Amino acid sequence: MTLLDVWLSRSIPMCLLLQSLVLMALCFPSASMCPKGCICLRDSHLHGLNVTCSHSRLKEIPPSLPIDTVLLRLDHNHIGAVPDQIFRGLRILRELNLSYNAIEHLEEAAFAGIEATLQLLDLSHNRITSVHKDAFSRLKARVIVNDNPWHCDCTLQQAISGMAHNHEAAARVLCRSSELLDQEGRPFLAVDTDLCNLAKRTTDYAMLVTMFGWFAMVISYVVYYVRQNQEDARRHLEYLKSLPSKPKKPDEADDISTVV
Repeated sequence: MTLLDVWLSRSIPMCLLLQSLVLMALCFPSASMCPKGCICLRDSHLHGLNVTCSHSRLKEIPPSLPIDTVLLRLDHNHIGAVPDQIFRGLRILRELNLSYNAIEHLEEAAFAGIEATLQLLDLSHNRITSVHKDAFSRLKARVIVNDNPWHCDCTLQQAISGMAHNHEAAARVLCRSSELLDQEGRPFLAVDTDLCNLAKRTTDYAMLVTMFGWFAMVISYVVYYVRQNQEDARRHLEYLKSLPSKPKKPDEADDISTVV
């Protein structure tokens, strides 16, 4: 066997192996993008990836997620916020599980870019007290929001009104605190008061009380100023009265009579 034959016998398998690796990289580009601490498995039925990051002690949502993610599990972590447009690149995302985290508030663009494809959004068992009034308005997905310490106010009422297709989710919102004390601990849908008008009336009353306070303060100052001036004038008058009177000058008649 010549040297050329030996080289070919060794190089051909290496070339085939290299080609296989290249093909795998081209066919499965998302595998190399799987976030640290997560498991990415391809779902042949959904034609995408199931990305599971549960129980990974994450404090924030991974910024670089595979673009072909169809199922994303981020539950049972320590995530405290959902940044605006964090999921925008996930154009085929169908299910998003953010339950059992520490999320406290949701902004308007928290789920921007996935409104059309998302079918299920689980936000249960978080610390959500408030959301932007349009946080859910564009979502077509079924939303799970139970077991959160909701503060029932005008903004939440507007957000709930944007979830008309999610009546089940709205029915599970319980008021941990409320603008109305008698609504605390009750389902939000049981609130039959327009909290936005209530907030407006409260603001109007506050402005009226503030204006009255300023007016009363001005009147009090004017009264004090007048009384102080009166007191100063009285003291000045008493001072003038206490001064000794000047002796009278003898007139000419008295002088003449004295001479005579």
